[in-house]
Order: sequence, then C-alpha cells, then structure tokens
Amino acid sequence: NHVGINVPNIAEAVTYYTEKMGYREAFRVNDDSGQPRLVYMHISKDSFLELQQANADRPAGFTHYGLHVENVADAVRSFRTAGLTVSDTRASDTKAVLANITDPYMGRIELTELPPESLHYKAIQSWK
Repeated sequence: NHVGINVPNIAEAVTYYTEKMGYREAFRVNDDSGQPRLVYMHISKDSFLELQQANADRPAGFTHYGLHVENVADAVRSFRTAGLTVSDTRASDTKAVLANITDPYMGRIELTELPPESLHYKAIQSWK
C-alpha cells in the first residue's frame, strides 16, 4: 500500500515528487503548529509514498513499508502464531487501523487496515 520515508524538508519533497515524478498529493496531517507531520503522495490508485519530516529522532531515509490487510486484528493473530513480533493494533490520526511487525532484516512492516473513514480509503476512492 505504501512506502514511508523521512525527508529533510517536506515542502521540497512534495514539490519534487509532484513536479519531477508526476505524483499528486493524496492527503496530509498537520501538527499542532499547522506544519505538515505527514504527507501521502498518490503514486497509483492504491499505492502511496508517505513523507514525514526528518529530525534528530527520525533520521532521513526509508522507514517502513505498509502492507494493506482487510482486518488488522486477524493479521496480528496470524503473524504472532507464525512466531513474529507484532505490536497491538491502534487507530491512527488518519483513521487507519495499524500494527507493526518487527522485521529482523529491514526494521518495520506496518499492517494497515483502511476503513471507509480513513484518509487512505477516501484517497483511493477519489482516484481518477
């Protein structure tokens, strides 16, 4: 569903991905000061690039990939049964339901359930 990266400057990254790569902005979430905390770029109908601001605690570069699942709770149970380390589910501020697999080779895989009220689902439905 998506790949997450931290970037040194979100505004510059959005400009690059829109002007150079032809992506369009799907949605964004601002922090309490009104600055973008998260920007999703639409690559195709159901594929996104997630941009977050790099900082001292969040170095620039690849952070995770998001795997779309129909039911995160079921996926968590299934992956735990297979012996994987998986976080509990949580609702995000984008209204997606998330959990994270700790992958020993690349770090983090985000399990993503997209209910109709999620910003992701709405962006997918708006694709033309």
